[in-house]
This record gives sequence, C-alpha cells and structure tokens, in this order.
Amino acid sequence: MNPQTILLYDGSFDGFLCCIFEVYSKKITAPIIRKEDQTHNQLFTITEQVQTLENNAQRVWKAFKKKTTKTEQNNFFKAFLSEIKGVENTLLNYTQYIFKKANDKQHIDFSNKDILKINQVARMVEREKHRMEAFVRFQLTQDGIYTSSAAPDFNVLPLIIHHFKDRYADQKWLIYDMRRKYGIYYNLKIVDVITFENVFEINNQTIKRKSLDEEIDFQKLWTAYYKNVNIKSRKNSKLHHQHIPKRYWKYLTEKNNI
Repeated sequence: MNPQTILLYDGSFDGFLCCIFEVYSKKITAPIIRKEDQTHNQLFTITEQVQTLENNAQRVWKAFKKKTTKTEQNNFFKAFLSEIKGVENTLLNYTQYIFKKANDKQHIDFSNKDILKINQVARMVEREKHRMEAFVRFQLTQDGIYTSSAAPDFNVLPLIIHHFKDRYADQKWLIYDMRRKYGIYYNLKIVDVITFENVFEINNQTIKRKSLDEEIDFQKLWTAYYKNVNIKSRKNSKLHHQHIPKRYWKYLTEKNNI
C-alpha cells in the first residue's frame, strides 16, 4: 500500500495551485493538501512542503481555464475562499475530474459529489459577499481614511474589492478582516492588501481616529436613521435576524445602544 503524501502550502490560492502542480509533476497517487499551519498526526504518511511559484500556479490555472466555463472558475475560487476544512482536497478531486474530460467544455454534472459540494459552498460564500457589501460601515479617521472592520465567516475580502472601488472611487478607504488579520486599502488609484496586527484592538498610531465628538455624532446619525426607518408595528425579528445575523451587529453602527 502506497503511503499518503501530505502537501503543505502557505494558504494562498497560488500556493494551492502549486500543490496541484506537484501532484501531476510527481505523479502522487494519494495526496492530501493542507495549509502549513494545520497540525496533523497521521501515521504512515509522507509530508512535503510545497513552494509557491507563480509560474507553476499559472500553468495549472491556464490548463483549468481551458477546460471550464467562467462560472466554474468563479465557483472554484469562491469554494477555496470558504476555508472549510478539507476543501482543498475536494477542489483537487474536481480538478482531476475536469482534466479527464474531453476538450470541449461540457455542462456541469451535478451528479458528481465534488461538483455538487463546490457549488453549494460557492453559494454560501456568495451570500457572505453580499452581506459584507450591505453591512460594511465606515468611520472617518484623522488621516482622512474611511475605515471599517468585520469578521466574515469566509475570506470574502477579495470578492468585494470591485464593489467598494466602484462605489467609493473618490474616497480613501480600508476594510479590515479582524479574523484573518489583513485588510484591503484603496488609495484613490489601486487597492492594496495590507497586514498589521490588532489594528482596531490597540491604541495604534497607524490609524488615528477622528475626534471623539465627531465620531459620536457620526454614530448618532446612523442610530437616529435606523430608529426612524425601523417601524415597531412592522417589526419582524425572525426576518431581521435572517437578513442581518447577530454576528454582524457589533460591527454595525446603528446597532449600538439599541
């Protein structure tokens, strides 16, 4: 019996594609793909650290695009961003299935369990993306940057860049993922990915809040607006919780002191 080979990567999408490259280039028969920070105690396995090489990642993605539609490519990426445990291996199985298909792009076969799973997960990630686009609230810093923090269930920041870049093209803004410790920053020209620890949790000089009085006035404005549109006689708590889950409330200005 051949031992399983555990391929460890840096957590990036390119790193994951490089794992797929390794599977094919080394003809690995029993691969398991995991992020390098995930512990494992499986016996009778071989562990390999996969280096992220842009050229190898591009080769895999180029081959994948030749076999798939735009929708399949988007769903593949969204499923990866879900960060659900084991999703890398589901995506690997799907890739192997795709590469075995005929050259002509075929309709999505939902009888395939991996395809069905990927599409289900992609829909979950898409819903989270829409929630983020709806629930992000900005506050102005002393440096003239509109900042917002959130902790989405899935890693959806890459998916919301275009929405906020188009909607707030004339403002500098920063959206920071508290859970994953990175953010996206728009400087009026391009969107950069930034990382710094505990930016909203400590008294950090990098981000200077606007004066307290101005910030309180800003929050009062949102609270007043929310109360005026929230007609008590039409209150539907079940529907409200469905569309604005409680995990988002601490990041919504209008939910403070309500």
